[in-house]
Amino acid sequence: MALEARRPPNARSIASGASDKRSRTKGSAGPVPLAKRLLFPHLTTNALPPLLLTPSRPPELDDELYDFIALALRAFVNPWWTKITRYDKEFLPDITRILTHVLRVLEARMLAADAAPLLLHDLPLLVTQHIRDYRDAERKARSAYASGGALSLSQLFHQLQPHLAVTPEGGVHDEYFRQVVDQILKAVLPAKDYAPEAERFIVREIIVKIVANDILPRVTQPWFINKVILDQLKLDETAQPPSPRSQTTPESQGFSLHRLIVLFLSAIQAISTACLALTHAYKRVAHTVKVVNESSATSPHASPSLSSSPRIPQLSPPTSIPASISVTPIISPTPSVSSVASSAPTPGEPADLEAVDGVGDYASPALNLVEELFMTDDRLAARTIMSSAHLSASAAQPFLDKFLRHTLSQTLSGDLMLNLVRIGKRLLFPNGYPQLSPPDPTPEEQARTREPTISAALDPFSDAACNMHLVVMILERVLCELFPELVGGSVPTHQDVQEGKGGGS
Repeated sequence: MALEARRPPNARSIASGASDKRSRTKGSAGPVPLAKRLLFPHLTTNALPPLLLTPSRPPELDDELYDFIALALRAFVNPWWTKITRYDKEFLPDITRILTHVLRVLEARMLAADAAPLLLHDLPLLVTQHIRDYRDAERKARSAYASGGALSLSQLFHQLQPHLAVTPEGGVHDEYFRQVVDQILKAVLPAKDYAPEAERFIVREIIVKIVANDILPRVTQPWFINKVILDQLKLDETAQPPSPRSQTTPESQGFSLHRLIVLFLSAIQAISTACLALTHAYKRVAHTVKVVNESSATSPHASPSLSSSPRIPQLSPPTSIPASISVTPIISPTPSVSSVASSAPTPGEPADLEAVDGVGDYASPALNLVEELFMTDDRLAARTIMSSAHLSASAAQPFLDKFLRHTLSQTLSGDLMLNLVRIGKRLLFPNGYPQLSPPDPTPEEQARTREPTISAALDPFSDAACNMHLVVMILERVLCELFPELVGGSVPTHQDVQEGKGGGS
């Protein structure tokens, strides 16, 4: 009571005044973004420094990437770091600075790499070989190769595509990914940032945790692959049949001048609409041909790829039992058994240099994939259609190669990267924190998601352990394209690589 009597009626504590000042400042400046609070606590404004260096990138891409980094650090670093010390605010900004170096060098290498041989040649060959090996293992599972039922389908598939990073049951070895990520950090970070082991190990473990433990087990699930394929095909099961034509009234059954005039005007309108559509289509085709020819003349990747990463040889049609020829990159010490047997050229047969270099004939791998996926060799009509498609693609190969390159360059844009970052953030951090993975759909629910017309085509992707081999080999192939020094290739000398490695915030 004595203290209350001595305090003036309008006196306020220092703590309450500071709290009110902070609240007024926060209310006037608006909510502070999570990335600013965790990654840049010393900035006086909410505007974050640029993360990427490409001028044509979407303005929202930097904010989405910063938000993704902040969510990952809050989920995987902040819980145990705050138990060690609650007052050190420099650790998360230092990790952000290292990740900024990694992303900028990765951005520069993506701009320097040639994506056409990777996406139009190598990836279709990997998927085609996966389908052949899966069906080969499925046939062996019903024969004496399965050792009386002792070997499962995934184990038989692992014998065709052995890989150091994948177990026969479809699991992944985290140590393999740790070594790969460590070599990537060594290639992209300056010496002063690579030397401290604590920060480097934390960045490495965050990447391994997200890739090996969160992303790979999810994307290899059969129902996930089926859903992605069906979403890309845009199959609308709820589409209603077209409504029947309205019944004509009895008054319009008879002949009349008014009916004749309406019919004549409708015919003229239909003819004019068809002519306009043909004219517009001709202009679009002519414009596309002109743009494709101009882009191929000025494209920096008209020659072979800047990086000397290995190319996957062209597949040959299977004979009695499909021979697996998938080539595991050199970063995997255990190459595929089937790749060693079938990738070697036969004596006296010249090597296909264009196929090895990945330059030209981009339509054939996609057509071979369609043939293997839908088993067109078993039906005469389908085999005739695919043979005609191969002949047409061979006749128009120079233009098709340039057209596919042009289409791919238009598709791989900043908007696509922005959508991928948003999708990844939504899947990994749905409420701002990592959530427990939802239970997999039941077999009945998975059966309902599969379209009956393409059910047989999706069978090669119905085993998660086999899918893990495919996803890991695709990931390796992408890393070999971006970091050719991992497989003994030369480092790209593109100027953006040096700028990305030297720049930092």
